[in-house]
Amino acid sequence: MNALAIDIIHPEFETLKKTGRGFHLFAALLIIINAVTLYNKLGGNAIFLWCQIIIAADILLLLFTCRNLAQDLPKINLIFRIIECIIFMGVATLLLLDGKWFLGASSLAIGIAYCYISYCEKKAAETERLAFHHSGVAISGIPEGKFFLWSQIDRINARYDSISIETSFNKTLVFSLRHKLEFEELEQIHEFCRYYLGQQVNG
Repeated sequence: MNALAIDIIHPEFETLKKTGRGFHLFAALLIIINAVTLYNKLGGNAIFLWCQIIIAADILLLLFTCRNLAQDLPKINLIFRIIECIIFMGVATLLLLDGKWFLGASSLAIGIAYCYISYCEKKAAETERLAFHHSGVAISGIPEGKFFLWSQIDRINARYDSISIETSFNKTLVFSLRHKLEFEELEQIHEFCRYYLGQQVNG
């Protein structure tokens, strides 16, 4: 039996893709607020102010012209997320250097959070897969994927359009498939189940 990887629809990935627009909107508004605040309170220059406003405007424009930025344009989405991280980290540095500890720490926390979101979205941009190996089953995940040894799996129920995995930790993982399985692929999964789980399956 050769290893087999199938494309799945992972709930965690789908949730992240749906909430990505909200994070961009929040970032754009916060960038504008930060720009105006720094300009007024810290005596910032107009170039720095307008650079941030233009970046925020670009984010909003892209946000309203693309319904699902993370899914339709994952690389562009990632670039804008990195820009957001850089801006928040830069603002945090300026505030901390000026002795604005609370605002600086808040901006730093937001920057770190956006770096984490950026990392997760990079993972989500990759194909969501479930792979059968001779050592166990690997599943894409956020922030890291999961790997179950065959000894940690009680049962696998595979259909043409879905698959569920019952683990020895009393947890059941259920995934819809992005594409229906071919007969040969389903039979290969059944072979893995027969060989490693001693599971009686039809087909």
